[in-house]
Amino acid sequence: MGKLEGKTAIVTGSGQNIGAAIAKMFAREGANVVVNGSSNKESVNATVEAIKQGGGRAMGVMADVGDPEQIEAMVRQAEEMFGAVDITVSNVGRRLKLKFEDISVSDWQNTINSNLSSCFYMARSATPGMRERRWGRLIHISGYDGFTGHTGERAANVTAKAGMHGLTKALARELGVHNITCNTVVPGYINTVRDMTQYSHFDLEKVVASIPLGHSGHVDDIAKACLFLASEGGDFISGQALHVNGGEFMF
Repeated sequence: MGKLEGKTAIVTGSGQNIGAAIAKMFAREGANVVVNGSSNKESVNATVEAIKQGGGRAMGVMADVGDPEQIEAMVRQAEEMFGAVDITVSNVGRRLKLKFEDISVSDWQNTINSNLSSCFYMARSATPGMRERRWGRLIHISGYDGFTGHTGERAANVTAKAGMHGLTKALARELGVHNITCNTVVPGYINTVRDMTQYSHFDLEKVVASIPLGHSGHVDDIAKACLFLASEGGDFISGQALHVNGGEFMF
């Protein structure tokens, strides 16, 4: 316990599922946590309340991560409340299931903006303070389809998630001199609440059968990976993709 004592983290899309698990685990390890959402304020408030009931420190900020001005404002709010932003976890993702010929320009731009450009906006806003303090951790939550391309009718998301790791490597290269690391965490199949209309192609039994460990993942599996990278254990790890998929895909 206390691996993140004295640090402040922003976790985007943390009202539920993976983001909420990361926020709660960081708080249990002593971090001040900014819980973010863009539409469901009740879920953001629920995560904040759960953290506070556990003795942690948290604040909720409603912000659209696809809007650089709202990202900038969220970072400033975190700094005003907690004094600094030391860790960012970019977790928001849109996964529209559409055939390539049915993807509109708006669909494409919105997905790239929320899934990829948001990581750029976050780093752009948070790293000046990290450079001043000579310590920072940037973590991007990708998806294995961005590495395998195995999922059909997801062209925009696959492109965004692949581009996310390209940004990870670029930031790791440039920011390392300031003692700032940047890494990608790549979830495999994780049990989450999801819109199943976007997963009509999905055969859960077949997927689980393809996982050597014999079961799907839990949101805490991703949170533990993020904690490792954000804490002392990740001091000499940067520019990497940490795949958390039970062995379903091996790289």
